[in-house]
Amino acid sequence: MTTPITKYGAQLLKDELHRLKTIERPETITAISEARAQGDLSENAEYDAAKEKQAFVEGRIMELESKLSNCQIIDPSELDAEGRVVFGSTVELEDLDSGQKVKYQIVGDDEADLKVSKISISSPIARALIGKYAGDVAEVQAPSGKREYEIMDVLYV
Repeated sequence: MTTPITKYGAQLLKDELHRLKTIERPETITAISEARAQGDLSENAEYDAAKEKQAFVEGRIMELESKLSNCQIIDPSELDAEGRVVFGSTVELEDLDSGQKVKYQIVGDDEADLKVSKISISSPIARALIGKYAGDVAEVQAPSGKREYEIMDVLYV
């Protein structure tokens, strides 16, 4: 199954993978060698810690390689969804109860970060928005109850 990810999100994963392979992995190998040189491995906390870190680094490398090989990279600026809300689009909304305006980009689970207005495609609000157009109203079941948002604009940036 391919997982959608924005071009920016894929670059973040590639950058992390590069850092793990070129910096973290060699540092961990060096730490294991230095700890091994201290002698008795049965009571060597540095050796145990370095081996534990190595297991984490290798596991994360495998996880990132798997994600990158199974993802479909989407460049929002190249989308032509004719004004429809789709994965990668940025949506300007107005809360019909409070009048508050918000702007979200709909992204993959790995790159979702509410602090920078990126919401996961699997979030309730994103699921309510997908397929709608500017001018439509989306009903979202929030923990505080049902909320209604009017879609003010749909951008592909």
